[in-house]
Amino acid sequence: MKGPDSNCTESTKWTKYSESDGAKGEVNSLLALRTAAQAPTMRSRQIESGLRDTMNRDAQHWDAVEEAVDLLHEERFREALELLRDVLSKDGSNPYAFFFLGQGLYEVGEIAPARDAYRACLKLAPKHLGARIALCHVLRKLGDHREAIKQGMIALEQAPADSDALYAVGLAYLARGDDPAARRYLEAFLKTKPEFEVRLEVEALLERVR
Repeated sequence: MKGPDSNCTESTKWTKYSESDGAKGEVNSLLALRTAAQAPTMRSRQIESGLRDTMNRDAQHWDAVEEAVDLLHEERFREALELLRDVLSKDGSNPYAFFFLGQGLYEVGEIAPARDAYRACLKLAPKHLGARIALCHVLRKLGDHREAIKQGMIALEQAPADSDALYAVGLAYLARGDDPAARRYLEAFLKTKPEFEVRLEVEALLERVR
């Protein structure tokens, strides 16, 4: 199960699209702080406690969706959607549940509801790169090319060399009819050495806009 126009492998996709919203970077910053000050201050202890709580909540959120993710892998989309809706009925603050709900909805052809699920995910976790890129794709499919490009550019600001973001932005510009911009991003995407089938697809698109 690939999700919205994803060009990456499943193992890469699920790992990359399931990262916590900045917790790892904050932990690294805290470690640097503690190295500089051998005896941690009360403030740093409070920060550390807060980060630990955040990471615990993140782990709980992931645990809650694991069964649904397995069902998505097995392409049992309706069952996965039922589980994810149940998770969200109990905890509406789970960004993973909204992200995978979007994935499942997309797979069954419910594009507008998928868009809404990705937006809900991003409201809870603004740095969720996978949701941002998926939102770019579904907005393009819904004909909202301007907003699709906006979301894709936000993704590229977050991860300038990300192949999926380059691909999404290139397709969005192509859909809007801006061939020079589409060519620029799709050529940048090819430099990331995508899978053979995707490379052929993009090369064919580029031939059309030369």
